[in-house]
Amino acid sequence: MAPHCQSQTADDMKTVSWRPTEMAEVHIVGQIVGASGFPDHSLFCKWGINTGGAWKALAGLREGQTQVDTPQQHDAAYWAHPIDIHYATKGLQGWPKIHFQVWHQDSFGRNELYGYGFCHVPTTPGMHEIECPTWRPSGSFKEQVSQYFLGGGPQLKNPDLIYSGADRYRLHTIAMGSVHVRLGVILRNFDKYGIEC
Repeated sequence: MAPHCQSQTADDMKTVSWRPTEMAEVHIVGQIVGASGFPDHSLFCKWGINTGGAWKALAGLREGQTQVDTPQQHDAAYWAHPIDIHYATKGLQGWPKIHFQVWHQDSFGRNELYGYGFCHVPTTPGMHEIECPTWRPSGSFKEQVSQYFLGGGPQLKNPDLIYSGADRYRLHTIAMGSVHVRLGVILRNFDKYGIEC
């Protein structure tokens, strides 16, 4: 029998160290409702969820992108983009954070970064309304003039700076709009395994 066709034996299954029944679980269900306070319409959002090493995604997507919303009468963008992810964890360290990149798409289909932001997933069970402020790098005077006439603008070389405070304090930034998120958090087996929120 070819190696890729062999079935697992009982001994092989005993070596699996990651079993959701032996760990606390967090289920995050909700949506990225939309955004407001940005200087232009035709916005879309790229998002992702970052966790520590003691976390394992059991089901669901860890990143995604919304559609472009071009409202005719309102200043806000509405996406109603679903988030549904289930984690198992051995501890609280590295609690999930959701990071966002809000982009503008012009009439020629060119995309311009409008803002970065992140928020922590609440540690208490229940429904939560979250307003996540965003920012973008301001760049040098030359970059600002270039952005005014040509579009585009400075972007982070390392997107991990969005949610890690390591070098972010050295950035010169401009405040942008806010991303609105509605999340339901379900906790399971935290008390059983001695994990306190």
